[in-house]
Amino acid sequence: MRRVWKRARHALVTAGLTAGLAAGLAGCTGADGGGGVGLGLPGGARAPGDVIRVSPEDGGRAVPADGPVEVALDSGRLERVTVAQVEDGRRTQVAGEISADGLRWRPRTGTRLALAAKYSVDAVALDGHGRRSARHTTFTTVVPESRFIGYFKPENRSTVGTGMIVSFGFNMPIENRAAVERAVRVTSDPPVEVVGHWFGKERLDFRPAAYWRPGTKVTVEIGLRDVEGAPGVYGIQRRTVGFTVGRSQVSLVDAEAHTMEVRRDGEPLATVPITAGAPKTTTYNGKMVVTELYDVTRMDGRTVGFGGEYDIKDVPHAIRLTDSGTFLHGNYWADPSTFGSANVSHGCVGLRDEKGGSADSPAGWFFDRTLIGDVVEVVRSHDKEVAPDNGLGGWNLDWNGWKAGSALR
Repeated sequence: MRRVWKRARHALVTAGLTAGLAAGLAGCTGADGGGGVGLGLPGGARAPGDVIRVSPEDGGRAVPADGPVEVALDSGRLERVTVAQVEDGRRTQVAGEISADGLRWRPRTGTRLALAAKYSVDAVALDGHGRRSARHTTFTTVVPESRFIGYFKPENRSTVGTGMIVSFGFNMPIENRAAVERAVRVTSDPPVEVVGHWFGKERLDFRPAAYWRPGTKVTVEIGLRDVEGAPGVYGIQRRTVGFTVGRSQVSLVDAEAHTMEVRRDGEPLATVPITAGAPKTTTYNGKMVVTELYDVTRMDGRTVGFGGEYDIKDVPHAIRLTDSGTFLHGNYWADPSTFGSANVSHGCVGLRDEKGGSADSPAGWFFDRTLIGDVVEVVRSHDKEVAPDNGLGGWNLDWNGWKAGSALR
């Protein structure tokens, strides 16, 4: 049965935000980086000050195998911490413990990080007043001299949406792009043609001509070991990984109508009222692919050029759509009359939610039905089309344009 949400006077609604990738925080920005508007925070209130400190710093490179890795607070207590190796065809969690006083997390004694690996840190803390704060960061460990590595997504053995694009990010510029592309083989069952496309010298993506068919099994054979990617620099990876394509879910955001139609396997599933980017901070048009899901995250305007306009440490049900930082997320602070009737965000797509996140809200409902690799397409926004290298935006290139970016053509 198709579900239609209507505005409820007792409910709060959303205002869009975006993520500041470089700072490892989420922020709220428009596609044009413009001036910004109010977020409807009650009485102009700001979230409490910074509480979570992570070492290594976000985006850190060449971290030694023995770290140090630490998550710390000055006060309050850590609710949960997860440190895991990611984007190399597998996800391995680092064993660690929160101290008895709740102020510190460290790996277990004797734990060593993998070399040439990427790690994520996700922490949630409570301050002395019970207010929740979240932090997400990433870092990479040292790569042996004269070697290169490609960090891979999606995760090995994962189930993804039909819009998933296989993406490799390399730790250094690749000069011999044809040799590297030839050493990565992406095949599927049922079979389709899959072609690589280079975005600069450090990123190689693979996709078919159209979205994957639900149920497709995709295999990625990584044969980079001893392949010369640049003069005197050789690959170190040789493994086979894979993933499964789940059901089809494509959501169409109409920025003028303030609605999002969710279609499952081609059939309408629900129509959800939304708020998109305000006139000075509009939302990108185009096809965007879900790359990350957070039940709670921090959004800080300082990370995306909005100074101290806002700093919300407990934004619920946050779904990343671009690297530059468009999110589709829940909101508990905006006025109900906004939801489904006006665009007031700093560039993201917002859905109604409650503080702490409610599974019964539109945001919670959508979050629980979303996979990495699902597609969200925005239309009728007064902005340009999202760039194909901004997140997994490659579906915004036609097939001829995509094939033109292969080093093997």
